[in-house]
Amino acid sequence: MTSQINPNNINGAYPVAGQDNNSQGFRDNFTNTSTNFQFAAQEITALQNSAVLNSQISGGANLTVQNNMLNSPLTNALIADFALTGVSLGTLSGTVTINYISGHYQTVTTGGDISLAFSNWPIAGQVGVVTVQITVTNTAYTLTLPAAVSVNCTGIQGLVYPAGGSPVIEFASAGVYTFTFTTSDNGTTITINQTNEVLTPFNNSKAPYTTGNISLLTTTTYFTAGGTTTLNDGVEGQIKVLTQTASASMVVTAVNAGWKAAVPGTAGNITLASMGSGCTLQYTNSLWYCIGNNGVVFA
Repeated sequence: MTSQINPNNINGAYPVAGQDNNSQGFRDNFTNTSTNFQFAAQEITALQNSAVLNSQISGGANLTVQNNMLNSPLTNALIADFALTGVSLGTLSGTVTINYISGHYQTVTTGGDISLAFSNWPIAGQVGVVTVQITVTNTAYTLTLPAAVSVNCTGIQGLVYPAGGSPVIEFASAGVYTFTFTTSDNGTTITINQTNEVLTPFNNSKAPYTTGNISLLTTTTYFTAGGTTTLNDGVEGQIKVLTQTASASMVVTAVNAGWKAAVPGTAGNITLASMGSGCTLQYTNSLWYCIGNNGVVFA
């Protein structure tokens, strides 16, 4: 805005030295000076309360107030070295509320099953984005999402829809998982995106079997010898490929086998008895099903 201070209404040549001067001239100068000081005080106070500053100024309002843009647009800006506010929520269970105004990157560690909730999204017509990093400490713990999380859910591995319930994500292994949530209608509908390759059904990863149970962190496990091992529960929609690369017999026990009684709790054996044998499995409705087979015996 244009300043109201008028430096031209002060007569700097008054009074004139060596002669009588009309007192009205003094009064005019004093009045105009006082008025300009009032304008200056008002305008400086407005700047102190409204300007974006990088440090506190004497007599100014708190920086938490000064640097609140109050939803004012910032356009045509060249920015660098910006950071997002991070919020550590700690180890929690039950309902965990992601307060949007607290920060755009929030972390939580599972102390049990977690149900996410969101608050204080931007108004409809503005896009709100928040990333949530979840450290899963036990595969028994699940993540329940609000029903509003309904966009881009296809392909989110481990995502199941209980009858009449909100979507739930099951985890095949403990670890750190990251999801980004976006909305443009004040949270009525929320888009989910994941940045977890380990959750992708076909993640082009493979590893040789060594000892213990079969890893659920890779798509493909290949055997270089014979023996026995166990395939534990995966997450909904997960793909697992088993191949034998040696002239030996490997027997894999699936703890929940879809080719048996088709109910959880019934184990079944997968025998890869010759080089070149292999199969593709998918975990569906809490059971492993064979969806592709080359020379493998199921029992």
